[in-house]
Amino acid sequence: MFAGCSSSTPASDTGPAAAEQNGKDKPVTLNAWIMPNSPKPDQDFLTTLKPYLDQNKHVTLKVTVLDWGSAWTKITTAATSGEGPDLLQLGTSWVPAIASMNGIEDITGRVKEIGGEEAYLPASWKTTKIEGSDKIYGVPWFVDARAIFYRTDAFKKAGVDPATAFETWDSFREALKKVNGVQIGDQKMSALGIPGKNDWNVPHNLFPWIWGAGGTVLTMDNKAAAFNDEKALEGILYYTGLVQDGLVDKTSLEKNSAQVESDFADGRSAVLFAGPWMVKNFTTPTDAGGMAEKLAAQNYGVAPLPAGPKERATFIGGSNLTVFKGSKNKDAAWDVIQFLSTDEAQLSYAKLTGFLPAKTKVIQSEELTKDPGFASFAEAAKYGKSYPSIPQWGPMETALVKYFGNIWDIVAGVKGTYSKETVKQQLDDAAREVNGILNQ
Repeated sequence: MFAGCSSSTPASDTGPAAAEQNGKDKPVTLNAWIMPNSPKPDQDFLTTLKPYLDQNKHVTLKVTVLDWGSAWTKITTAATSGEGPDLLQLGTSWVPAIASMNGIEDITGRVKEIGGEEAYLPASWKTTKIEGSDKIYGVPWFVDARAIFYRTDAFKKAGVDPATAFETWDSFREALKKVNGVQIGDQKMSALGIPGKNDWNVPHNLFPWIWGAGGTVLTMDNKAAAFNDEKALEGILYYTGLVQDGLVDKTSLEKNSAQVESDFADGRSAVLFAGPWMVKNFTTPTDAGGMAEKLAAQNYGVAPLPAGPKERATFIGGSNLTVFKGSKNKDAAWDVIQFLSTDEAQLSYAKLTGFLPAKTKVIQSEELTKDPGFASFAEAAKYGKSYPSIPQWGPMETALVKYFGNIWDIVAGVKGTYSKETVKQQLDDAAREVNGILNQ
């Protein structure tokens, strides 16, 4: 975590909200807490805000970049103490918990100022409130979805047609079997690279397969776990079964997402599940932290996850912008959020970070869809599902990471024997802990 990157010059023009609270041209210092959304998170944030800061020179913006690993503790501490930033980025699944702690402002009366619900992807808008309530606490900022990256040269050499390979679970498995072991240059590829328990995205990696089989996270009333029923088990057994079929190099199960993404870029695997940031990585030069010079960057395609027995689904998350409850500059903070919610700022930030914009109009804009990779993610986002928008999600996710991680240990052969029964036992244990959290 580090602080820095303020942008300040003498007072000049002013935004209406800031003027209302601070008086026209009165200097105001805003503290913003954001996450490492790009290789240069503070710089990219301020680059996006440059037009606003140029027009509102009375505003000084101080940016603190939090580490995802420690952010939850820092934010919850701020929420309970009332001492924190003015503007706060929250992961979508965190909004209900922080709202229930009275840590962020209710902005229901202002959402029309940023286009209202109809301007945003439905799955993103769902994350702005607590389920069962109409109060809005955040503005969708950007979207994190999952899709398939595949090596076009490997598929061609194996005689696999990408147009049909990703239609269903069955066609996907058959495509992986054909591409497994294909050699490009002096590099022999495994079919699929997937991370195991040492990944920060463990639930995100498994739930698309649960949803595809017709499973759900919780019961309809959000009062009990449902991810341990037969449909959910079917989805997990399909996904983990790809390892049992020899289609995954088991060493990848010891890695995290970033390491598996590097393996794909280096030609160790022909297929990868990842987010839109990989499109950005493949167009960014190596000396700027990207992978543009890699052979994979010239030979890849993007496709939605295959449809399961019930439906086609993918995880969709991202981040929302919120006004901190303890802020003394709430109108000025809202002014900044309004700017970041404009079509221009949404497009600018998407191009800088590689994430998808949260506004439907922008995600469908020609500026983004002319890139086949972004266009494929815009298509994949249509099938996006998010987690229940409830205050208990934080501790629930911690439990899921633990027990889903145990499943990967079983798959890797380091904890018991892989079977339907051993996987089901971990799901049942997870459900028991989650039910305890829900009933507290």
